[in-house]
Amino acid sequence: MSAAVSPPSKLAQEGKVRVKSLDVYYGNFHAIKNASLSVLENRVTALIGPSGCGKSTFIRTLNRMHDLTAGARVTGSVMLDDSDIYASDVDPVTIRYRIGMVFQRPNPFPKSIFENVVYGARIHGERNRGRLMEIAERSLRRAALWDEIKDRLNNSALELSGGQQQRLCIARCLAVDPEVILMDEPASALDPIATSKIEDLIETLKKDYTVVIVTHSMQQAARVSDYTAFFLLGELVESGTTSSIFTKPRDKRTEDYITGRYG
Repeated sequence: MSAAVSPPSKLAQEGKVRVKSLDVYYGNFHAIKNASLSVLENRVTALIGPSGCGKSTFIRTLNRMHDLTAGARVTGSVMLDDSDIYASDVDPVTIRYRIGMVFQRPNPFPKSIFENVVYGARIHGERNRGRLMEIAERSLRRAALWDEIKDRLNNSALELSGGQQQRLCIARCLAVDPEVILMDEPASALDPIATSKIEDLIETLKKDYTVVIVTHSMQQAARVSDYTAFFLLGELVESGTTSSIFTKPRDKRTEDYITGRYG
């Protein structure tokens, strides 16, 4: 993927991902209630709100992760460019390559660093060692990890520190050339130094990718995001530029959360 960004299409200006009238149910529990949100291309959108408010539930609808959850039901539409990812003829596995996900805790496979990064390429049928090496180096460089581990590619990924493991998981995600990267509290299990590296990486990644991040830290949202959406009790209360949400929220519930009155 080239660093040069072509002028956005009308669809991209409206939102790389456009969520409309989204409802999510776990059995009879109504977890997300009529949420609509546009996620702009080459920007970082942060989802904030107190624990249990629906942030992680919402982000998992964006690449059909709820298909893997027994009893979960999703209604409404999630458009990726001009395609509804929940259409009956859409393969959810293909969607998960186009919209990659990085989870709260690092989850490297019990394989070598190299095999972790090229896992997706192998699944797609790539067998050429030279091509796999190119994919590994490119992805690890993009994840700001190459210089730290380039001489240890055959070592177990489980030997890496927590912060390195998380960047490895990001590299694994990047290796299949996604268009959108979802991050569900990617730094919550990390120390401050590792967290800072992840935040710097997010700033770099938005040049080539569209990023959505769930964070429990309002300070982190303020540092890394261009847009912010505030969730409360399964409702998307409001969204807008991060500066407007943090300095001039329209809804009193948002103001109360931002100012620490609850949450």
